[in-house]
Formats: sequence, structure tokens, C-alpha cells
Amino acid sequence: MNNHHIRALAMMLTCLNIAACDKPAEPAQPAEMQQPTSTAPVASDPGAMAWPAARSPLPDDPALEQRVSDLLARMSDEEKVGQIIQAEIRHATPDDVRQYHLGSILNGGGAFPNGDKYATIDDWLALADAYHDASVDAADGGVAIPLLWGTDAVHGHGNVIGATIFPHNIGLGATHNPALIREIGRATALEVLATGIDWTYAPTLAVAQDDRWGRTYESYGEEPELVRAMGMELVLGLQGEPGSPQFLDGAHVLATGKHFLADGGTDAGDDDDRSDATHAPSPARRPRCDRTSRRSSRCLWSTRPRSARAASARPP
Repeated sequence: MNNHHIRALAMMLTCLNIAACDKPAEPAQPAEMQQPTSTAPVASDPGAMAWPAARSPLPDDPALEQRVSDLLARMSDEEKVGQIIQAEIRHATPDDVRQYHLGSILNGGGAFPNGDKYATIDDWLALADAYHDASVDAADGGVAIPLLWGTDAVHGHGNVIGATIFPHNIGLGATHNPALIREIGRATALEVLATGIDWTYAPTLAVAQDDRWGRTYESYGEEPELVRAMGMELVLGLQGEPGSPQFLDGAHVLATGKHFLADGGTDAGDDDDRSDATHAPSPARRPRCDRTSRRSSRCLWSTRPRSARAASARPP
């Protein structure tokens, strides 16, 4: 098991460890203030039954689990908190990583070493080395855990001058060629690694349902099956096949599916505060269709059934 996997599991187990920390006992309440315990059966959530069982493709590794446990036992509370914090490179220096024991940094869109959009590969590598060296500096007696650096390399390593930029997801989805997407993942992983970064926030798994959404281009398409096929192949291209010698080796990086459940399920293209995950009507969010607004395309679109909307949107 390589360092990438160890660091990722260490971060997850740190979260679990903190959540499980003992809390001081609360004072007992007087009998008259205590709430009765209900013995009525809890109604099952019908929606929960639709969730597929999550099964990791990776086998349990007792030696790895023991190493993680040993590390956690040696860490201070401050170190544990630091390990679950991710800071943006525009706002966190290597000295911050050293002082606060940060477990991760990221550069989102438009973030570059020293704020220079024309930063060279050497500039990226120098900053990656500085962050790494700070994270494993145990001069204060702490535990040296290499940090993770995440980046937005969704359709190529787009923050880096000279990197290969592929068509965005809506164009790649139009190819209906999952094998091509895996090759794109492999190429992207190599270019991400060339800058000293070991983690990318990709694939984007949005299922766009309304072309008026401003981020439709980030979706492979409106069909969940297509998004699943393309997203899976990008993950395999970025990380390698689980169980194979190539999995997270020196030519692959960590992948992360994003952004969240129902990403792309907007309300008339508007994603400011909710996603229409169930396609159910939402009176609070629908515009009023009175005399003044009845001719509004937003009003007409958002009050018709999805099937009618899709049919009217297609050219004859």
C-alpha cells in the first residue's frame, strides 16, 4: 500500500477518531425534567431503501490500520484538528502548514504559486516541496504526516500554463466513448504529478437537467447512466485499477467525485439554494404564473412536467 493511500486513510480515520473522543458526562437531570424514552418502532425511510450498498474495492489491511492507530495515539488534539483542515494556497503559507499541522491544501480555479498565472513547472514544484517539508517538520515534537495537495484538474490541469486542456465534460459526454475518458484521466494524472500535486477534484458528476444552468458545461450529460459510465472511467484513469500494481502508483493521483448529491438538478436553471432532486414541484420556489408572468419562459418551463419540458426543448 503506497503513501497516497496511507495518507488518505489517515485523514479519514482522524475524522472518526475526533468524532469518537470522550465527552465529559453531563449532569443528571431531575426526574421531572427527564424525557420519557419512546418504545414505538421507528418508521423506515423509503428513500433510504433506494441507496446502493457501498462496497470498497480495496481489501482490509490490518497492518495499515494498525499504523494509522499508532499515529493517532501519538498525535495531540491540535494535530488531529489540523489534519482535517484544508486551506487554499492563496491564504496559507508553508509556515502556516507547519504551525497548525494542516493536513491538506488546495488550489482552486485561478490560484497559482505566488499569484502568478504564468508560473512555471519549477515554480509549482518548489511550492509543493515547501509545503511538503513544512508538513513533515517534527521539530516541535509532533508527528510528521505528509500533507495532501488537491487541485481542480477536471478536464486537464487547467491552472498550469502549457498543460493539455481537453474539451469540457459536456463535449466529452457527447463522444459516448468511456474508453477515451480513461485515457484522458491517465494523461491528466501525469501532468498533475509533474507539478508535485497528488490529488484532483474530478470527475464532476453533475447530471444537468436544464441548459439554462450556468454550469451545464461541467456535466457529461442529462442521463445518469452516461454520467456514471464517464465518471467511472475518469476515476480509473486517474487512480488506476484497484488491486492492480498501477493503483495510485507513481503515475496516478487521487480522484474525487463532486460536487454533491443532485448536482445539476436545478430549479429552472437556478441552483442558488436548492436542487430539484426528486423532480417534485416546489411551490415556494416556482414563479407566480399570473397575467403579468404567464408569458415568461421561466414560468412556462418551471410549471410544466419534466417530460413536457424536454419535448418542447428538442428541435422538430
